Amino acid sequence: MIRSATPSDLPIITRLIRALAEYEKLTHAVTLREEDLREHLFGGRPYAEVVLAEDAGQVVGFALFFHNYSTFLSKPGLYLEDLFVLPEHRGQGHGKALLSHLAKLAVERGCGRFEWNVLDWNTPAIEFYESFGAEMQREWKLFRLTGEALRRFARAG
Repeated sequence: MIRSATPSDLPIITRLIRALAEYEKLTHAVTLREEDLREHLFGGRPYAEVVLAEDAGQVVGFALFFHNYSTFLSKPGLYLEDLFVLPEHRGQGHGKALLSHLAKLAVERGCGRFEWNVLDWNTPAIEFYESFGAEMQREWKLFRLTGEALRRFARAG
């Protein structure tokens, strides 16, 4: 079953995000604070949404997503930031159910596209995404400003 997260789900969402970071070998990059997550997901101006996959009443995975915008299509898009299913629950259709749910939301909300990034070493995920028709966008490179570089650039402008 897929359902929208509520504020009472914050502890499990936090645990799933930390488990995702461990899987991606990025625990050193996590500065997550549950109170920030509460404000950003459920506060006065939500920046993202979360849906949860449940099996027998237990949360086994999540997807965190938000809207972006395509000027070329002149339509909103849906961007998947994180998708994660606990290792012991993989191969049971939960990841596909989460993605299918988001695809339906994208269509219902009039989105022109649904997209996400994947780490280049994550072959199982790449093969999974390609199995249902997702296409890797090889011509695009992601750029990012964070931390001090972001603050320095903001001050320079």
